[in-house]
Amino acid sequence: MKLDPIVISLLDTDLYKFNMDQVIFHKHTDLCGQYYFKCRNEGVVFTPEMVEEIKAQVDSLCSLRFKKDELDYLRSIRFIKNDYVEFLRLWHPIRDYVSISLDPDGTLHVVVDGPLFSAMQFEIYLLEIINEVYFRMSFDYDKLVASAKERLDAKIADFNSGRYTFGFAEFGCRRRLSREWEDVVVRRFASETKNCSGTSNVYLAKKYDLRPIGTYAHEYVQMYQGIDEIPLSYTNHFAMQDWYDEYRGDNGTALTDTLTTELFLLDFNRSMVNNYNGVRHDSGDPYKWGEMMIEHYKSYGVDPRTKLLLFSDSLNFDKAQALYDYFKDKARVSFGIGTFCSNDTCEQPLNIVIKLQYVNGAPVAKISDAPGKSMCQDEEYLHYLKNSVAFRLERQRGMKS
Repeated sequence: MKLDPIVISLLDTDLYKFNMDQVIFHKHTDLCGQYYFKCRNEGVVFTPEMVEEIKAQVDSLCSLRFKKDELDYLRSIRFIKNDYVEFLRLWHPIRDYVSISLDPDGTLHVVVDGPLFSAMQFEIYLLEIINEVYFRMSFDYDKLVASAKERLDAKIADFNSGRYTFGFAEFGCRRRLSREWEDVVVRRFASETKNCSGTSNVYLAKKYDLRPIGTYAHEYVQMYQGIDEIPLSYTNHFAMQDWYDEYRGDNGTALTDTLTTELFLLDFNRSMVNNYNGVRHDSGDPYKWGEMMIEHYKSYGVDPRTKLLLFSDSLNFDKAQALYDYFKDKARVSFGIGTFCSNDTCEQPLNIVIKLQYVNGAPVAKISDAPGKSMCQDEEYLHYLKNSVAFRLERQRGMKS
């Protein structure tokens, strides 16, 4: 089966890829990175035919360049700077940075290896390609779309009936059923409800005149582990400081769980509390996390009702509504909802990721608030990183006792 091109624009990615890349472009062009693919589902088998199609789609991706109207759109986003847009005029995905192979048991391997400012951009494009190839070549695609449409109709009806009252952004790029289906989802949520505040997909934000939404991901904090001069347990501090230097309080929602939220709070001091407009949850118990953040704001004399709690961890609309009802009078509340919007069909969605694993040859890792989300190629390093985090936390507890 030969598919039409899946990625047709270099804007067809999450906004935070440009946000993070701009910081790297201005501050850390000397960093090189390696990203590794993983499918977390049990029993998923990729075929040689799928791999050949994935390779062909990556070839097509690497033929793309930014168009003038796309660059002009990026320039119109208030915190994207002109020199970075001029860099993107020259930039394009380089095929040599991506290697793709298949084990005899059907395990897919994808590795991206190159300068970090370039390697990091592949993540969303590759996940979009892999996901769509898998679903189009494994199932009756028309049946999938029919089931997805039925579920989308019901969701829109539930918003319009008042069952759901929260606002959310569509975060569905990476695990969408297809490019065309995500387009339908974003268009319909934006035009048929009053609850969709925007989308992380820059291409669709431009197409439908919506707000592009996103700040940074775990990889942004992880990359500081590869800088020799930075102590491992202080990477949140340096990541947030660089982010503030770049954006000066604009574009300011901090991700808390790269090295556990408990460690993050040691660096989320009065200055950072004031500099950032809110925080994002992506692992662990969302209710405990929200209460922890509210108490942290109060400890600095800040009214948490002026700060954003953005929830984005494997949400569906019922979970989001329950969280909204619980926190709506305690803080500003919003949601980033991905797979439940863009790939809710009669078949189980893939839980696929492409994670940063090395920076300048040194291993890096995430230690989230949910242990199952950790991914590291080097177990010895992961043990060392956990000990570094634990040492700083224990020292802090000792200082308070």
